[in-house]
Amino acid sequence: MPSPYFETVKSFADVPITNDGVDTPSFLEASDGLVLLFDLLGSGVFAFVQSDIRGNVEGVRTRYQAASAGSSTLENLVRSETSEGHRDGTGCLVRLTRGLTFLCKALQHMQKDPSIELHACFKRSYDEVLRHHHTFVVRSLAFVAIRAAPHRRDFYGRISQGGSEEKLDIELAKWLAGLDVIVKRLKTFIEDGGYGRV
Repeated sequence: MPSPYFETVKSFADVPITNDGVDTPSFLEASDGLVLLFDLLGSGVFAFVQSDIRGNVEGVRTRYQAASAGSSTLENLVRSETSEGHRDGTGCLVRLTRGLTFLCKALQHMQKDPSIELHACFKRSYDEVLRHHHTFVVRSLAFVAIRAAPHRRDFYGRISQGGSEEKLDIELAKWLAGLDVIVKRLKTFIEDGGYGRV
């Protein structure tokens, strides 16, 4: 039997953070794991979020691969790109931080209130993080996708993959705590530095 998903991918809790910032390769590895999490949900419910996050991860990775010496941390990647007059990787990081914040908040809502269904968690998070960035048409599409979210018990069943749900809750809490630290740090860095708005 395969190991439960959270035991097989890099956790955001294990991404090193130093005085220079968030380690870029570890962050990208953890983000890849997050993208694949959506495959477990089935039916392409969050295909629009998955596609957006995947594209932005690749944009950050492209900049890292092109200039790894100056991009060892996400913060240094932004600084080095800005000093060269580029914005591609930075723009991707801003959008990626936004998408990760949306997911982090939705799953935190789910963990804090065991009685609330998944679609309500995602709707609350969407209103907090993404709604004001979207046009009326995109909001309408997002609302339809959110309403199609799997039931909470189905979601847990898919991501625990036959493992203990108690253990999953512990691992998920650690994963979310690590992600929360990173997205809050990046939001402050991006907005205070004038690099964009999360």
